[in-house]
Amino acid sequence: MKNRSIIRTRSSHWTHVVAALAAMAASLAAAGAHAGECPANQQMPNALAGAATAPVGVVDTELSSIDLAQENVKLEHRRLRLRHMTIAPGGVVPLHSHQDRPALIMVNSGEIYENSSKCAVPILHKAGDISREFLGTQHWWKNSGTQAVELTIADIVNDGKPATMMEHM
Repeated sequence: MKNRSIIRTRSSHWTHVVAALAAMAASLAAAGAHAGECPANQQMPNALAGAATAPVGVVDTELSSIDLAQENVKLEHRRLRLRHMTIAPGGVVPLHSHQDRPALIMVNSGEIYENSSKCAVPILHKAGDISREFLGTQHWWKNSGTQAVELTIADIVNDGKPATMMEHM
């Protein structure tokens, strides 16, 4: 019940969804459940030549958000946002930056490859993995599998800098 006074959304239904997802993410993070990582010997700059620049087969739905300028943290032009994304087989989330938009992404079902500016090889993310995106990561994702990939995404979006968001989505 405490979460209702902390997480304020426009709908009490979404309050429960946000609270449940926050609790789930916290418990998984505490257990050390993180997404696939770049192999140590492949951690190096990657120019991402040939990176996808347009979305293919992606449905991105914003479930709810909190205006952080109205919260005690007083972060102007920032929202804590919760999204659901479905990426069809063969689908692509195009190249984008996390220069100013930290995010946590949980793979709910399926498998997807991340092509990162910090890794020489694609990184496989599987159901149950949590990907942490921060500190200027640039990357793009591709579903090379035969089933849709379902993601839950929490991020702090900077509405004052739309170039940090995927403009095509």
